[in-house]
Amino acid sequence: MVNHLNPLRRKAIALGSGVLVTASLLACSAPNAASSPTSAASSPAPAASRTHKVTNAEHELVFHVVDGKLPALVLDAGGGLSSSYWKEMAPRLAKATGSKVVTYDRAGEGESAEVSGPWRVENAVSDLEAGLRQLGLTKDVVLVSHSIAGEVATNFVNKNPGWVSGAVLVDANVPDFFTDEMLTAFEPVIEQQRTALLTQPSTKKNRQLLAVMVDYAPVHRVFHKLTWPKDVPVTAIVASGTPFADSPDAAKMWRDAQVRFAQGPNRKHVLAENTTHEGIVTERPEIIAGAVDDVLKAVR
Repeated sequence: MVNHLNPLRRKAIALGSGVLVTASLLACSAPNAASSPTSAASSPAPAASRTHKVTNAEHELVFHVVDGKLPALVLDAGGGLSSSYWKEMAPRLAKATGSKVVTYDRAGEGESAEVSGPWRVENAVSDLEAGLRQLGLTKDVVLVSHSIAGEVATNFVNKNPGWVSGAVLVDANVPDFFTDEMLTAFEPVIEQQRTALLTQPSTKKNRQLLAVMVDYAPVHRVFHKLTWPKDVPVTAIVASGTPFADSPDAAKMWRDAQVRFAQGPNRKHVLAENTTHEGIVTERPEIIAGAVDDVLKAVR
């Protein structure tokens, strides 16, 4: 397909965004994103949780569970982040809703084992399925998914009808954003970033970023074709800052895609003012808690 972005617009997006992959993965990994001073002052007392180790496809995954009633809330952090990203939100939601709350580390994140080869959403979905099955959660699940975890949520809910009761997507990747125009414009930039990373130390973070880069455009063209099931309520919370703070063109495309995604039955769009993509969970926790409460009221 021909790329219809004019050259100047392509340059603005490519140079201003810090690379699309960074938005999907490492823009989420600011070290202070899960521990801002303002949120720490008002955070609830930690809820007691149990740790479960799950083996799937010969690698180990770590899940943490706060007991409660169904539907269970399953919190999935963005790329480069572990379950600790939810350290304040998880006890808050457990206390406010009385629900069972699950956080976990995807493969290669936190305490979960790394997996060699390209990152594939199908593998991430398989890992989540394995963990939830071992926890006995094969229905009445509400997904709360941040950034790249939106891809996991969208694939999971399509693959497993009846498993997910509802979802809250927190400035998450949605299919509508990954148009052929956008991906074509970013292909050379992603290749430049990949080449640069190969000259850097092989850290866990760099390995994860390189894994996501493999076949990025064709993988996300497939993702772009997915739709959210009409019978599963979903709220898309959008940070006012977006992952593209330095590129007005890309930021507008992101916001417009979120609005398009939220159109239709059982869908809602919420703009979180004064928030950033990576810090939204601690900057405006009340918005996320409110959206979760609304979804629970719709599905209980």
